[in-house]
Amino acid sequence: MFSRIGAAVIGTGFIGTVHVEALRRIGVDVRGVLGSSPERGAARAAALGVRQAYPSLDALLADPTVQVVHVTSPNQFHVPQTRRILEAGRHVVCEKPLAMSAAGSAELVRLAAGSGLVNAVNFNIRFYPLNQHLRAAIADGALGEIRLVTGHYLQDWLLHDTDWNWRLEPDQGGSLRAVGDIGSHWLDLMAFVSGQPVTAVMADLATFVDVRRMPTGSVETFSTARSAETLARPMATEDAATILLRFANGARGLLAVSQVSPGRKNSLRYEIDGAGGAAAWDSETPDHLWLGHRDRPNEILQRDPALMDEAGRRAAALPGGHVEGFGDTFGALFRAIYGDVLAGRMTDRPPYATFADGHDEMLVNDAIAESARVGRWVEVDRTAIPAPAAARSTTEVTTR
Repeated sequence: MFSRIGAAVIGTGFIGTVHVEALRRIGVDVRGVLGSSPERGAARAAALGVRQAYPSLDALLADPTVQVVHVTSPNQFHVPQTRRILEAGRHVVCEKPLAMSAAGSAELVRLAAGSGLVNAVNFNIRFYPLNQHLRAAIADGALGEIRLVTGHYLQDWLLHDTDWNWRLEPDQGGSLRAVGDIGSHWLDLMAFVSGQPVTAVMADLATFVDVRRMPTGSVETFSTARSAETLARPMATEDAATILLRFANGARGLLAVSQVSPGRKNSLRYEIDGAGGAAAWDSETPDHLWLGHRDRPNEILQRDPALMDEAGRRAAALPGGHVEGFGDTFGALFRAIYGDVLAGRMTDRPPYATFADGHDEMLVNDAIAESARVGRWVEVDRTAIPAPAAARSTTEVTTR
């Protein structure tokens, strides 16, 4: 179905490779990649079996067979690259965070709305099937009024002072690191699943590794390789955060975020407590959803299309008992996005995160940063949400 659509991926590191592989799995024609340099792009294109590496963004946008561009480059490039892609009339899937600042994300919301093009932010954790299932169940009243939302997102890949990645540099990754990189996933997921946006925050940020040893050579994300030559670099971004939350309906929340928690490789957990029941989920055991009750035995719902609601079934690709993991979420996400690309427009309430959702998360992050700075509760300021420009229509994808 999606073989009529040509896509290109900007960025050839860990997450760019995940995008390429997921696109192929759902049948999208990956026309090429754009690396950080022509040499890097050519080497990665050969390794991935992609037909070409574009030498520049100009060359990519000059390719008439590309209808969708995936932006997986470092954060500092998201706004300028996405701006040019939209202006060239191509649909865009951008990695999170959408921008380095709320001003940048607001600009992209306005451009995308005025273009009529499909726009999405890669909050892929929404697309574990049980998260889609639970969102619909909560909307139908399965847990009653939401009262408490708690959880964490913990990793250990930046535990040592020799661990290095471009995300540690504020001019490349942004002023919030652990919160912006992984905390944003949890915050988006909870707003999506609970149906309640965050309205106020009280945040405490901590940097435990004050000085890191930056390798003189390049480093891949999650790589364990170490360079013999390093430079001492003081750190200006947080290793961990603890955040109190208030939601739109009055519910309270608590989030812990860390990239320096030994043994936690990629642990996102949440529990949502309502007046009539509770639900809890762990990304490292993603096929099981705990359901809590007061007056009857608790339950474990195993991911199974035969047992989930329609939203959960749409996100699932395998029968029950066949575990679907991190890579599978990209396929489910991209199926939803590319369905809209084929239709020529976005659905009214897409299950994936749009640029507007990405901008809203930037506003929450701004409140977190301000709260940590002043040491008090800070309201999320949504008064300056960008008004969309007049949207133009976009045509359906046709066979090349």
